[in-house]
Amino acid sequence: MKIEIPTMNGFIPDCYSKFANEDQKIEGKPSRSFPIFITDAPDKAKTLAIYFRDFDSVPVCGFTWIHWLAANLPVRDVPANISHSKNSSLDFVQGNNSNISKFLGENSGPVEGYTGPMPPDKTHYYTLTVYALDTKLDLKEGYWLNDFLREMEGHIIDSATISVPSRAK
Repeated sequence: MKIEIPTMNGFIPDCYSKFANEDQKIEGKPSRSFPIFITDAPDKAKTLAIYFRDFDSVPVCGFTWIHWLAANLPVRDVPANISHSKNSSLDFVQGNNSNISKFLGENSGPVEGYTGPMPPDKTHYYTLTVYALDTKLDLKEGYWLNDFLREMEGHIIDSATISVPSRAK
């Protein structure tokens, strides 16, 4: 399986990151999810799951930042802006992202679904993994990363990972 997202000059496009227009943000954080183009998905796959994270956040906040968890997506390209779109006809569930962390003080931005890159110090490299699964996962909206990972155990047919930078300035 192969995955691809659009880039702009090699970076995550501004409309999906800290430079998004204000109408594409929730409480100051980017909320428009990027499209994911899927090729060569296994024929036996029943659903897709997404894990989007920032390992470069560790020196900044002390942990890997979870930007997006999504499960039970159909096995096809993932359209742009599905995370917070009220008009999405896709039946899928989204987990908590790191905006919910008690270590951040008051929550800001969306706590479920996509929250876009906002590197504060320098260019960060974001890791996107898409999993092809042999089943629909038994998860409810607002699940945690540990539940997501446990539910996938024994059900991953294939996966693909890419690293994509987002600019700080």
